[in-house]
Amino acid sequence: MTETLVPPQDGQSAPKRLFIKTYGCQMNVYDSERMADVLRPLGYATTDTAEGADFVILNTCHIREKAAEKVYSELGKLRAMKDERAAAGQGAMTIAVAGCVAQAEGEEIMRRQPAVDLVVGPQAYHQLPELLTRTARARGERIGADFAPVDKFDALPAARGGDGVTAFLTVQEGCDKFCTFCVVPYTRGAEWSRPVAAVLAEARELASRGVREVTLLGQNVNAYDGEGPDGAPSTLARLAYALADIPGIDRIRYTTSHPNDMSDDLIAAHGALEALMPWLHLPVQSGSDRILRAMNRKHGRAKYFDLIDRIRSSRPDIALSGDFIVGFPGETDADFEQTMDLVRRARYASAFSFMYSPRPGTPAAGMAGQVPAPVARERLHALQTLLWEQQTAFNAAMAGRTMDVLFEKKGRQPGQAIGRSPWLQSVHVDHADHLIGRIVPVEIEYGQQNSLKGRLVKQKAVHGA
Repeated sequence: MTETLVPPQDGQSAPKRLFIKTYGCQMNVYDSERMADVLRPLGYATTDTAEGADFVILNTCHIREKAAEKVYSELGKLRAMKDERAAAGQGAMTIAVAGCVAQAEGEEIMRRQPAVDLVVGPQAYHQLPELLTRTARARGERIGADFAPVDKFDALPAARGGDGVTAFLTVQEGCDKFCTFCVVPYTRGAEWSRPVAAVLAEARELASRGVREVTLLGQNVNAYDGEGPDGAPSTLARLAYALADIPGIDRIRYTTSHPNDMSDDLIAAHGALEALMPWLHLPVQSGSDRILRAMNRKHGRAKYFDLIDRIRSSRPDIALSGDFIVGFPGETDADFEQTMDLVRRARYASAFSFMYSPRPGTPAAGMAGQVPAPVARERLHALQTLLWEQQTAFNAAMAGRTMDVLFEKKGRQPGQAIGRSPWLQSVHVDHADHLIGRIVPVEIEYGQQNSLKGRLVKQKAVHGA
């Protein structure tokens, strides 16, 4: 999210420059936008480079191996910038580390990198203005080690929404699943859901700024149970219906979901609610029952197959996305072949796949049978080849179809626009840059691995201007 820095008028101080580097998941993207929102009243305008920034925030992710080391490498570069800036008499640069690495390794960050001025946990972004004031007096503050998301969302300003037609909207945080490979329960805390009224208020604000599509975010978003209008817990399905009633909100997505939280009413909503897009990210991680038990996933492959059969029965054109970990401790060639078999049978439109990486403090890090890296890399290559083949075939099958495309931004070519299909594919269309913000029928000419090429069917918008 980048803004043009407007020169100050007479009598006004120059805007302060804020640079936020975001690592990891869509939740972090949302959090970075909210940090920019909360700092904007202090005169901070975002910029797309750390050079010359007054305040730099690294919003970190702790899921993958060496995540913290990447942060320290970036901090080394920032320290050099900070020193050069000070030597040139250009004023101070404040450096903050936020996110899950900050939550897990805050004290170590402050010890290893003296250039860091403050460390902020995921639930304390609303305290940034106060924390900046303290930092001006004394370095070394670490804040946000507890988990109080209700305070965070109550204190943050209303969503600004930027200038786009799509937006993320956090509705749930934390995780109670305790998969043996995952640090999220330790860095984001227990599952907690925002009240329905708060979510709807933010969605209305987004709609007033031109947002047409919202993606509901949560570590286990389909575990959503926020307080409803009657004081009783809601469900994600009921929330989706309420969001669809907001004028301007034409499309709804959600991520990331857990197989154990795919409720009957949510499955039914996929078939009944037009605004709920036919795309579902449903991670399974492995196709081996033995490995799923070791991961503490609390479901097996049979349950997963039954679940996707029921979802496809409700919404036949739904596309599936997934997450996979290869090389989990104890994984054998037979276990890996079970994963390949599951992928062949499930038929994914897209997926994320990774080599297992031990995260300090998680049960899996101390398990016997750690898979040698060369073996894990070979398995990852085989899995990704299969997943890429499925994704390419899914996109190629779109050729000749007409679909509603939400145009988001200009393309690289003059007059070209890039839109989003119901199945989350990027769609490139010539002579369409005047349609940004509209949902328009497009005939697909051909599909590639990562995008579709289409042409306009007609100029009239399907769902309004």
